[in-house]
Amino acid sequence: MTVRGFRVFGVVQGVGFRPFVYRTAHALGLDGWVANVAGHVEGEVAGDSRVIDEFAARLGTQAPPLARVRRVELTGADDSPGAGFRVRESTSCRASGRTGSPVREIPPDAAICAACLRELYDPADRRYRYPFINCTDCGPRATIIEELPYDRARTTMRHFPLCRDCAAEYADPGNRRFHAEPVACPACGPRIAYGGLRGPAALRAAAQALSAGAVVALKGLGGYQLVCDATDSEAVAALRERKHRPAKPFAVMVRDMEAAVRMARVSRTERAVLVSPARPVVLLAPRREHLIAPEVAPGVPRTGLFLPTTGLHHLLLDEVDRPLVVTSGNLADEPIAVGEAEAFGALASVADGFLTHDRPIRARYDDSVVLIGGRQRITVRRARGLAPAPLPLTVRTPLAGVGAQLKHTFTLAGDGRAYLGPHTGDLADAATYEAFLRSWADLKRLTGIEPVALAHDLHPGYLSTQWAQEQDLPRIGVQHHHAHVAAVAAEHGVSGPFLGVAYDGLGLGDDGTLWGGEILLAGLSGYRRVGRFATAPLPGGDAAVRHPSRAALGHLLDPEPLGTPLPSPALVRRATEQLDRDEAAVVRAMVARRVNCPRASSAGRLFDTVSALLGTAAGPVSYEGEAAVRLEAMAGAAHAVPLAHRVVRVRGVWVYDSAVTLTELLERLADGEEARDLAAAFHLTLARVTADLVARAVEGGAPRTVCLGGGCFVNGRLLAEVRRLLRSQGLRVLVGHEVPVGDGGISYGQAAVAAARLGTER
Repeated sequence: MTVRGFRVFGVVQGVGFRPFVYRTAHALGLDGWVANVAGHVEGEVAGDSRVIDEFAARLGTQAPPLARVRRVELTGADDSPGAGFRVRESTSCRASGRTGSPVREIPPDAAICAACLRELYDPADRRYRYPFINCTDCGPRATIIEELPYDRARTTMRHFPLCRDCAAEYADPGNRRFHAEPVACPACGPRIAYGGLRGPAALRAAAQALSAGAVVALKGLGGYQLVCDATDSEAVAALRERKHRPAKPFAVMVRDMEAAVRMARVSRTERAVLVSPARPVVLLAPRREHLIAPEVAPGVPRTGLFLPTTGLHHLLLDEVDRPLVVTSGNLADEPIAVGEAEAFGALASVADGFLTHDRPIRARYDDSVVLIGGRQRITVRRARGLAPAPLPLTVRTPLAGVGAQLKHTFTLAGDGRAYLGPHTGDLADAATYEAFLRSWADLKRLTGIEPVALAHDLHPGYLSTQWAQEQDLPRIGVQHHHAHVAAVAAEHGVSGPFLGVAYDGLGLGDDGTLWGGEILLAGLSGYRRVGRFATAPLPGGDAAVRHPSRAALGHLLDPEPLGTPLPSPALVRRATEQLDRDEAAVVRAMVARRVNCPRASSAGRLFDTVSALLGTAAGPVSYEGEAAVRLEAMAGAAHAVPLAHRVVRVRGVWVYDSAVTLTELLERLADGEEARDLAAAFHLTLARVTADLVARAVEGGAPRTVCLGGGCFVNGRLLAEVRRLLRSQGLRVLVGHEVPVGDGGISYGQAAVAAARLGTER
C-alpha cells in the first residue's frame, strides 16, 4: 500500500471541494482524510499507487462547477491514515505544521442553483419558499467569510446553530449539503423582516408595498438594494429624486430568461452570462416594445437586466409579478449600505420600507455589470459573483495597486495572482474613503497578502494617491493611461512590447498635462507616447466634465494650432445658439483670457463636444460619460458616412486634428443632415482615426498586438468598429475580459506595472 499526501491550490474552499474529494476517494476505494488548511485543501490518501495517481488527476479535471483548481501536488507521507476516508476539522497552516501557498483564495458568492430553485418551489420540501436556501453549489461566500480556512465557525453563519435536520445533512457524505457552510432552513437559519412582521408575512407586506408604488430597501447578498416597480413611472421617478440620481440608468431584475427575452434582444453568449453563477447585470439592446418605464434608462443604448440571485429575490418577483428596478442601496456616489444601522440612517429618506434579515454581511459587494462585445464578455464593474476570484498576474513580491478616483477599486497581488477588491464607487468623500479602508483591511487579512510596495496614480489630487503617500512603504507612480493598457496586456499574458490605445475622460500625463486620447508604445514596465488627440481647453477645469457645452466651446474657440482653419464664425454661432447664452459668454471670456482652461487631449471630452453640438447634451449632465452614452444611443444603427479627419506629425508624435472633423460635422448639420446620422458618422470617424494612428505607429516599427483600454471602450459601437478596422490590418486586438475596461481596472494595471518594474530591478 502507498501513502501519499496531497495539496490542492486555487479556489477550493466554499465550493464543495472537500465533499468532492470525499466522494472521489470513496469511489476509488482509497483511505485517508481531507481538510481545509488556510487557503487551500490538503490531506492524505492510502491505496494502490496507480489509483492515487488517478485520484490526483480527477481532483484537477472533475472539480465542482464553482472550483478553480490551479494545481494539485502529491507529497510524501510517513504514517497510514487508517481505514476509511474522513473530512477533518479545518486548521491553519501553522497549526498543521505544513507550509502551503502564502496567498489564500476566496470564493465569490454564487447565485441560487437549479437544484435549490426546484426545492424552493416544492411544497413537499422542508425548505419550501425559504429565502435563504443554498447548498455546496450556490449561496453566499465572500460576503460572509470572516476568516480562513473556510468553515461555518469563521463565517457570519456562526450566529445560526444548525438544527438536527440541517446537521444531519451537513454530516452526510451523500447529501448535496455535506459541509455546505451557509446551510440553513426555516427552523435554524436567518429570517426576513419588514416593519414588525417576520417570515412570509414580511415578504407579502414588502410585495404589496412595491405593487402600490413604494420604494423598498432590500438587504441582498453584498449590501442593501433599492427596489421599485420597473413598470411604474411614478415609482421610478420618486426613486431617482430621492437617490439624487437624475439620469444614470437603473438595472432591472426579471423573473427568468423568458421575461428577459421579451424585453431585450439576447444572444447565445448573453444568455450564458445571464444564467451563470455570477448573475451579473448584462447590458442588452432593448426591444422597441417592452413593459419597462422610460424613466428606468433614459437616453441610453442598452438596458441592464439580470436574473434573481437568491431565493429571496425569486420569491419577491413572484409576489409582485412584474420586473423590478434593483439598484445599489446608497445615495449617489456613496458606498452601498451593509449594516442595519447604516441602512436605516443613509436610506431613511429614500426607502418607504425595509425588507431586511438577520444574517450579517461581512464584506460589501455591489452587483457586477458586464456587456458582450462580439462573443466576448467585457467587464464594466467587477463585484458580486466575480470578485474577489483571483486573476493571473506575474508577480513575486507582494504589492498593491491603490486605484484611481472614479469607479475605485484596489488590487492586492502576490504569488502569481491578483485580487481586485470590491467596487467602492467614486472615492470622493469620507463615506467612500472609509469603505475603501475597511475593504482593504479585510481583503488583506483574508488573502494573507501584506504589500511591500504600493503603486498609485500620478494625480496628486486623488484620495487614493494621497493615501498611498501617507503609508510607510515604497511607492511606484504609474501613469493613468499606461495602467489602462497594461491591465489589458497583463490579463491576456502579454509580457513583451505592445501598442496601447487608451481612450477615456481625463488622466494626468507624465508631462503634467491632461491626457485621454492616447496611443502608447508600451511594455508592462514602461511606455512611450506615439500618438494622441489634439488638445483643447476645458473651461472651468473639472466643471467641464458636468457641462459638455464647455468642452464644445473649448474645441471650437481654441483648438490646438495644427494648421487647420477655425470653423467660420457663422457655423460657430449657429452651433452655440442652443447653449445657455450667459454661460456661453462667460466661457468665451475664459477661453479668450485662458483663465482656468487646462488643455486636454481627451477622447471622452471630444464625445462630450459632439454630443453637445448635436443637441443630446446641450445642458449639464449628472454623471461622467452621460453625454457619450446619449450620443451612442442617438447613433443607434444609423447609416454612417464618415467625417473628415487629419493626422499630423508634431515633435515625433502623430496627432489627430479633431478640428477638421468638427468643422465638417457643423457644415453637414447646417446643410440639414440628421443628427442621428452625424452621431453614427462620428463613431465611425473615431474608429478610422484610431486605425490611422495605429497604422502609422506600426509602420514605424510598433508591435502588431494592440490593447484597447479606457472607459470609452464601454461604447459598443466604437469598440466594434475599432476592432473591425484593426483586425482588417492583420493586427491582434485585445480588450479587457475579466478586468474592468474603465477606471475599475486601473488598480490591476498599476499592480502589473509595479510587478514588472520590481522584477526588472531584481
